[in-house]
Amino acid sequence: MTTALAPVIGAQEPRIASIPSYRSSAGQEAVELAASVGLVLDPWQQFCLHHGLGEREDGRWAAFECGVVVSRQNGKGGIFEARCLAGLYLFGERLILYSAHEFKTAQEMFLRMRMLVEGSDALRRRVKKIPTSHGEEGIELLDGRRLRFVARSTGSGRGFSGDLNIMDEAFNLPDTAVDALMPTMSARPNPQLWYGSSAADKKLAPCEQLARVRRRGIKGDDPSLFYAEWSIDPHSEQCARDENGAVTCTDHDDPDAVESWAKANPALGIRISVEHVARERASMGEKGFLRERLGVGDWPSDQADQWGVIPEAKWRALADPSSEMVSRVAFAIHTAPDRSWTAINVAGRRADGLLHVEVVDYRPGTKWVADRAKQLEERWNPCAWVVDAGSPAGSLIADLEAVKIKRPNGDVVGLEITKPTAREVGHAYGQFIDAAMPEDGEPTLRYLPHPALDGAVAGAATRRLGDAKAWDARAAGVDICALVAGTNALWGYLAHGQVEEAPPVEPFAFWD
Repeated sequence: MTTALAPVIGAQEPRIASIPSYRSSAGQEAVELAASVGLVLDPWQQFCLHHGLGEREDGRWAAFECGVVVSRQNGKGGIFEARCLAGLYLFGERLILYSAHEFKTAQEMFLRMRMLVEGSDALRRRVKKIPTSHGEEGIELLDGRRLRFVARSTGSGRGFSGDLNIMDEAFNLPDTAVDALMPTMSARPNPQLWYGSSAADKKLAPCEQLARVRRRGIKGDDPSLFYAEWSIDPHSEQCARDENGAVTCTDHDDPDAVESWAKANPALGIRISVEHVARERASMGEKGFLRERLGVGDWPSDQADQWGVIPEAKWRALADPSSEMVSRVAFAIHTAPDRSWTAINVAGRRADGLLHVEVVDYRPGTKWVADRAKQLEERWNPCAWVVDAGSPAGSLIADLEAVKIKRPNGDVVGLEITKPTAREVGHAYGQFIDAAMPEDGEPTLRYLPHPALDGAVAGAATRRLGDAKAWDARAAGVDICALVAGTNALWGYLAHGQVEEAPPVEPFAFWD
């Protein structure tokens, strides 16, 4: 683990940003008003206000929605404090509604806003009242403008027609809350909705709405969305490793590196110390540290994202229930990241010259894999067994290589495993895509329909791997081990099955 505690300042611009086009920005006005009452914003906070408060030619906000995802204690609340002050005192917004999942968060924001307003003579003398009773917390000005603070868990906020709505703690934001809110904004002349959150985990809380905003932000083509995310792009199981298992990949971020901490925490060296993050790294679990400090969420998929890599119509057109192979074949094994399922796939060539991919076995866990591999090896004498050593299935390699195979001549040999490099994993993805949906000509791939394979293709996602791409189990909404095994089996056949084709064997499709 990193031990150097050299002074470092967090990244002041986000790793992921989507900025709508605008003519001018009211962000500087908000920044200056905040500074006048003692709220001095960091450059990254000013960045969010400057781009989130961009104005079109007609004076309306360019961004109807604004999303800020950043780890805890970086100062996201300061952005909202400045935005509320500007809305209340500069922009003429009649009703501002700040909501959070927990009441204590809304209460804390109310207390901070109250201190800012009451601490300024210029702001305080425009106040009519500041209700403090439970459920009524807010600030009301003499001209009727109001700022309210509510907890979403109570159902508060339904029926309000706010000019500005701030949804903090959006990692826990069910669709119902947004469904109730959106119609209330339709009659407002220039409404704006802000989301604030740390990274979400679909297993811990409903976060579908924030996930949809994030997907649009990553895509970057929504003219009414401002999105900024401070996070890292961590290593995956497919990243290159040396012979001792240490990651050698330079395309992704090391969770132990101070540079990674700075990328995900703009307030590092300002209000968060490197020393404290080092203590968190030592004390927290791997997944918790990635989520809470480095912005790596476990995001849900959406129906709209289904078939995002290979369109459904193109994939279904490749299905052939009667497809059979006549060539020597290659097998591949892949395991889900949580080791809940493992797939064995096979690939080869048909009599018509087309390529064939098939799910041989798909079962829970991993204990059954070595015995099944022994059966298949002895029956089919394949040209290759492919296992990505950097993947979750890599842990099976030792058991697989310990399998003893008896050849027809009486020789007893071990199972030989082909371990693709990271570059070859990228090549495997490219070969699979080229065979399934080539830029020119007809597809050269056919497959036997199987629920695990069809479901994997439907929910598949990709990631960058150097100059190439690879399947991304972490971002996919489903288990994709059947797809990864099929991709690797096809690569294994193309790499090893055509060098010296064996005599044709009897076609087969049943795996007893």
